[in-house]
Amino acid sequence: MRTFDTVAVEFPQEHTVQVTLNRPEVANAMNTQMGLDLLELFDGFCAAPNQQRCIVITGAGVKAFCAGGDLKQRNGMTDEQWQDQHLIFERMVRAMIGCPVPIIAAVNGAAYAGGMEISLCADFIYAAEHARFALTEVTLGIMPGAGGTQTLPRAVGSRRAKEILLTGRPFSVQQAYEWGMVNRICKAETLLAEALDTAAVIAANAPISTRQIKQSVNAGLNTDLQTGMMFEIEAYNRMVPTEDRREGIQAFNEKRKPVYKGR
Repeated sequence: MRTFDTVAVEFPQEHTVQVTLNRPEVANAMNTQMGLDLLELFDGFCAAPNQQRCIVITGAGVKAFCAGGDLKQRNGMTDEQWQDQHLIFERMVRAMIGCPVPIIAAVNGAAYAGGMEISLCADFIYAAEHARFALTEVTLGIMPGAGGTQTLPRAVGSRRAKEILLTGRPFSVQQAYEWGMVNRICKAETLLAEALDTAAVIAANAPISTRQIKQSVNAGLNTDLQTGMMFEIEAYNRMVPTEDRREGIQAFNEKRKPVYKGR
């Protein structure tokens, strides 16, 4: 895998890739290059999902996960330049949301605007005790355009989401936890380790199963119950002829840990 200008990619443990937003000098704000780097990276994960079994995304440093769009770069942009840049961000978000590999966001500090939207692209969020969140776009004369008006209501409900979106007010990690947006609050020094520990648990399970579970949940949220149930059965039947299904049952009966191969 190649080196990126604004994103660090590491492999801290077997079957897990760690993606770090790496512009700490500007609170990991998203510029055009970061959008291009994340788009290329997640397009790659979508194209070859069997290469990794879990993704952990975090930010460099201890103060910020991502402060949102780089407003200094945006200052003075023409309408056309702004929309061209935003199209990159839109494609990036679609690649992240569409990624079949499970994603954990390890939010290590402030996650504002587009930074919060990136965290909401993950399947679930672990956050440091000092993390704060906000969708501040309305205070700047714009609105979230990287999925925030769609992913946030699915995480916290429509009424809470409207309050967050329409006021632009920041909220604490404790509030995010109580509202169901954050799964776990961690000490800053243990955040990444806890996220990687959970990633290891996910990666030890059958990768076709984890990908199908993710796809089934996501599809079901966007349809009625009966259609969702039909999708689930189709996803389930995908497991039956796999080597991993046979390995799982055999390992259980032999009282040993299964070794899954993703086929």
